[in-house]
Parts: sequence; C-alpha cells; structure tokens
Amino acid sequence: MLKDIKKIAKKHLDGARGSHDWEHTLRVCRLCEHIGRVESADMDVLLIAACLHDIGRSSQDASNGAVCHAQKGAQMAEPVVEKLPLSDKQKENVIHCIRSHRFRGNHGPETKEAKVLFDADKLDAIGAVGVARAFLFAGEVGAMLHNPEMNIEDTRPYSIDDTGYREFKVKLCKIRDRILTKEGKRLADERHRFMEEFFKRFLKEYEGER
Repeated sequence: MLKDIKKIAKKHLDGARGSHDWEHTLRVCRLCEHIGRVESADMDVLLIAACLHDIGRSSQDASNGAVCHAQKGAQMAEPVVEKLPLSDKQKENVIHCIRSHRFRGNHGPETKEAKVLFDADKLDAIGAVGVARAFLFAGEVGAMLHNPEMNIEDTRPYSIDDTGYREFKVKLCKIRDRILTKEGKRLADERHRFMEEFFKRFLKEYEGER
C-alpha cells in the first residue's frame, strides 16, 4: 500500500522546486518513522500522510502563495485515500494530517499522527538542511543573497527580499517553540542552536567582520 502511495506522491512532485521536492518528502517520511515510533503513532496513517503532505505544493508555488498547499493537498488526497484499505477514522486522520501540517495554516494538528507530521515537516525546515533549503527557496523566487537595508516587517514573500535571512527571521527562528511532540522538541533544540550560530556567522561574514 505504501509503495503505491509513494508512486502517486512522487508523480505529483515531478518537476517541483528543489526546496519542496520529492527529496524533502522522503526526509519528512524518515523523520516521521523515527518520531512516530517514539510517540506510538499509527504508522499506517502517519506514513501515508507524510508521503502525500506536499502534493498540493505546485498550486501554491504557481499562485505565489495565494493558494494554501496544505488545503489543496488535502483535497487532492481525498480520492486517493478513499480507495485505501483503512478504517473511516484512519482515512479522516490522513486527510486531517495533510490539511494541518502547514506552519502558517489555519488548521491546527489535533491527532497524534498530525502532530508528528507537523513536527517532522518543521524539523526539515531548521538545522543544516533548513538553512540550505531557505537559501535554495530564495534562489527559486529570485531573491537577493541578503539585503541589510530591508525592514523585515515591510518585505513580501516570493519577492526579491524573500532572502534566506528573512525566512529565518519571519519563520525559522520561531519553529522550535511550535514543535508539539517530546521527541520532536529534543531534535529541534539541537537544530535550532546550529541555525542560530549559522546566521550570526553569516551576518558577520557579510559585513566583513570575520
């Protein structure tokens, strides 16, 4: 069952931007496998949701953020999940996991599986991989390397000012405090510390101080 789901999800992500491509989904799946077992989650629900969580991403990118990829992905996943040999409650949970995984989303994760997926997705946005993805995304939208003159409050996403540092200030630095599971918090602490030190060094090098 999971093998078939991976094929479906991978097809939706063919040609996706590197910051949210199939490799991101695979990393989230691996984190879900680790955290989910520690947290005693329903692994069938969790891994299916993890595979499908970003299938709506292309719609959000094409709309420059106007479309919520979590909401769109949940809609796209419904006919796929409906055919799976799961209970109705499990199917509902899979869709809930997908709909509620977004950091800026309007639907908070309520089930254990949704909380694990939320954490796994956020953990991939911080630490060394998170820093790399922040700059990769900035390149995808044509942003500058850094703009010390910008006021973060006045900048817009998907713009020339949507730099890796802006992403850190408006989102990444806040992720650790949003993590929901005990194991997720443990992993987030180390990743957060690395990321903070990186951006401190980045700013000093940018200004020629180091």
